[in-house]
Amino acid sequence: MARILAFLFLILGLLPAAGPARAGEIVGGLSQNRVSLTANFSGSEILIFGAIRHDGAAEEAAPFDVIIVIEGPRQPVAIWRKDRRLGIWMNVESVSMASVPSFYAVATTGPLSQILEPAEDAQYRISAAHAIRATQAVGNVDDPVLFTSALLRIRERAEQYQALDRWVYLDRDILFRANVRLPANLTEGAYTTRMYLVREGAVVHQFRTAIFVRKEGIERWLHQLAYDQPFLYGLLALLIALTAGWGASEAFRYLRH
Repeated sequence: MARILAFLFLILGLLPAAGPARAGEIVGGLSQNRVSLTANFSGSEILIFGAIRHDGAAEEAAPFDVIIVIEGPRQPVAIWRKDRRLGIWMNVESVSMASVPSFYAVATTGPLSQILEPAEDAQYRISAAHAIRATQAVGNVDDPVLFTSALLRIRERAEQYQALDRWVYLDRDILFRANVRLPANLTEGAYTTRMYLVREGAVVHQFRTAIFVRKEGIERWLHQLAYDQPFLYGLLALLIALTAGWGASEAFRYLRH
């Protein structure tokens, strides 16, 4: 922790003291910026920390709030609606979206609806509802908002989308920190981390960094083999299935005798 504090104060000292007046500045860092996906990976906890440089405003000025957003790699997704037809539940309508975050977490010093104005939320696309825009939904449906709302609920239940109100601890209106847990079912790629400094509902400054998630070991080798040599990957999968089947058969035969 002492090393982290020293890092923060060093960066704050390097921020420009001269120039146009600012409402405040935020700077941050991560306890680790690389996560390795291995066979026994069960999730990872990331410490996000930072500091606020004040603008020398009067003491009666409104205090700052901090919002931290972690956004996973975007990917296409299809959303289906089921309905009962002739006594059978089946997929009847769908929409497709070309760019949806695979993971999304919003950690704040207070309830997001109380510390951020809706117009600012829409401009910076901070909340998960603005990260998934119904306007990009493609499909012959009457109300695409119903499909995007369903996707939000599904991913919130799976903890792929997290709303962490009051999760950011702000010490003396200068230092802040938050622990965010990344689930086991992570998608490989860059996870953008955005830190927003907010005062009276408006964003006054932001800082960006990234967490890189990458498969390692045999998982990395199999992933590359599937893309680079799909024929060999298929043969390997068939060989593994045959070996597993033969091994199970021999084990049952041994137990019977």
